[in-house]
Amino acid sequence: MSTPKDRPLSSERERFLNLRHFPAQMTAAESAFYLGCVPHEIPVLVAQGFLKPLGNPADNAVKFFALVTLEELKADPKWLHRARASIYEYWRIKNAGRAAAEYQVSEQSQDTAQRVG
Repeated sequence: MSTPKDRPLSSERERFLNLRHFPAQMTAAESAFYLGCVPHEIPVLVAQGFLKPLGNPADNAVKFFALVTLEELKADPKWLHRARASIYEYWRIKNAGRAAAEYQVSEQSQDTAQRVG
């Protein structure tokens, strides 16, 4: 099976996915590889309640996730659908805010140009 062109398989990800036995506790990056998403999506899933880190880590602490929980979630198509939809919605809102901010900046520069000219 070939790798999708939009998401090439990094050597680190490939090595991790080829392990015979996964560790019982996985970091955010390892969890992302295991679930088939990218590492920067894990904080979104945690913030929206789709993943719960082990223990009660501080906001700036390294978060670990239980393999048994990840296995259950990976096998649940409904959870995968809701999690992916949540990630899409997060980026839609974030990008809409960025577009609105860029639009306001361009309007201000046009107003300034009209006043000067």
